[in-house]
Amino acid sequence: MKPIKYYDINYPPITPTTQEPTEASLLVQRFAASDLYRDNRIVYGSPGPEMNTYQNDLWAGPPTEMLRDALVRGLRSSGHFRAVMTFRSDSRGDFLVTGHLYEFREVDASPVVARLNYDVELRDQKTGKTIWKFSYNHEEPTSENSVNALAEAMSRNVQRSVQEVQGGIQQALSAYPAK
Repeated sequence: MKPIKYYDINYPPITPTTQEPTEASLLVQRFAASDLYRDNRIVYGSPGPEMNTYQNDLWAGPPTEMLRDALVRGLRSSGHFRAVMTFRSDSRGDFLVTGHLYEFREVDASPVVARLNYDVELRDQKTGKTIWKFSYNHEEPTSENSVNALAEAMSRNVQRSVQEVQGGIQQALSAYPAK
């Protein structure tokens, strides 16, 4: 029997900031997704609609949780917000970050790529109003055709997306009426 291997992404690095944080506190909710991305199996396939999963190569956790955790860590370490927390039923915060994960998979093209595709939005918790929406869709090339190279490419892709989300949230909050 072949051993099972687990792969994790590298989360955004913690970067010290000298800026004063905004008064906003953010709650980041686990993203909605198809059943395929709520499990830890690594998904792969051709550029078309057919997808498969590796049997012995797994993500360290479900992609919906990995993406949420990357956003929490990236937004928190930016120092731009008063607080950034994972959403729980008893959580309190000013704004809710939520979204839908569509793709977190290997695409067998030439070269093989790590495809990440999701929508994210920022909602004011008091009014329920969505104040910012963003769609991320990027294919990060791998260095070779291996699961390890896929994990490295997906790490770069997730880190890039976290930076884009962070910048968008900062802009949205700076333009949003003060409380």
